Amino acid sequence: MTDFTSPASTDAGEHHPEVATHLQHTPLQANAVQPRPVLDRLPKYAAGKPPAPIEGLTSYKLSSNENPLPPVPAVLDAIREQVGIFRYPDPLSTNLRNALADKLEVPAEDIVTGAGSLGALTQILNTYAGQNEDGTMDEVVYAWRSFEAYPIVVGTAGARAVEVPVLADGRHDLDAMAAAVNERTTVVLLCTPNNPTGPILRTEEVERFIESIPQNVLVVIDEAYTEFIRDDAAVNGIEMYRKYPNVAVLRTFSKAHGLANLRVGYSISRPQITEHLRVIATPFAVSTLAEQAAIASLTHEADVAARVESLVQERERVAAGLRELGWELPETQSNFVWLALGEHAVDFATYAGRHALSVRAFAGEGVRVSIGEVEANDRLLEICRNYPNKPVLSK
Repeated sequence: MTDFTSPASTDAGEHHPEVATHLQHTPLQANAVQPRPVLDRLPKYAAGKPPAPIEGLTSYKLSSNENPLPPVPAVLDAIREQVGIFRYPDPLSTNLRNALADKLEVPAEDIVTGAGSLGALTQILNTYAGQNEDGTMDEVVYAWRSFEAYPIVVGTAGARAVEVPVLADGRHDLDAMAAAVNERTTVVLLCTPNNPTGPILRTEEVERFIESIPQNVLVVIDEAYTEFIRDDAAVNGIEMYRKYPNVAVLRTFSKAHGLANLRVGYSISRPQITEHLRVIATPFAVSTLAEQAAIASLTHEADVAARVESLVQERERVAAGLRELGWELPETQSNFVWLALGEHAVDFATYAGRHALSVRAFAGEGVRVSIGEVEANDRLLEICRNYPNKPVLSK
């Protein structure tokens, strides 16, 4: 029998593994090999970890926005058929790009693959943002809080991150982001749905934003969770890429397709952008095994869509259940919910861990909970029923 009593206060020394932390370096001797100084200023990417085993309970990992469902059977068949792993893969992922071109109705030449959407983004930043020959730094503007890796990849590219706070309901403040663009800005990142808060960007507001900033600023629309969107007003990155030459789109097979471990992502942009991306792109970033798995998943689109729809239905059930309990949360169009618990974020994550659920806490801000198996989602709702500190979206 699970004990869903209210939690005791978290001890001052208690640490939860899902809390985002910063790098702590051991001091080096003056004559030792030194890392770049930027490393001391970068946050550490804290990958989601499974919860500690709890006797009598099945443990569930809801901390990494992973698809809890396996890939479609055709993907597993395609993986089993790959025997040529002693050969290097096609560096251009030609077969996958052609399959994507047919599905998305874009030229294959406009697609550049990478190791997940993060790999594709890193290639973009390494190409279009960094330190100039005169020592000045380009600036990259993005909403915050947003994808945890943004400040890391911006910093390692040598650029300066310009973080614009999200609104109280977790949406991008596009007016403030437009105001933050200046002559040093080379890239703007738009995450929709926004990770970790969940809201989408809408077509009208994105078009207004793009038209309000200089055309030499590259606008990257990060659509890692696009398959989970059910709002007709949501912006479609590919439509924006077709309309505006300074737009690039990021997508991935990690979420909806359930191929997170295989690292397959891609960007879509005009030829005047892709020709430079291919110069900087990591060779052989997508293995033949990963490429064939992605193609198989694309070929069985209906099966993938059915899996995604089941997760969307679970998302709606969880969100409705939380609101019935009096929990305020942003409108999510992704495969997770955001609990704006503020100072209680770490305490809630620790409490969930005692009930064999791992969730992702951002200290002082909130908790992101991925939609998982039905039993995991039921347990989350029961935990929230008994947790005393409900989140409230500030006005």
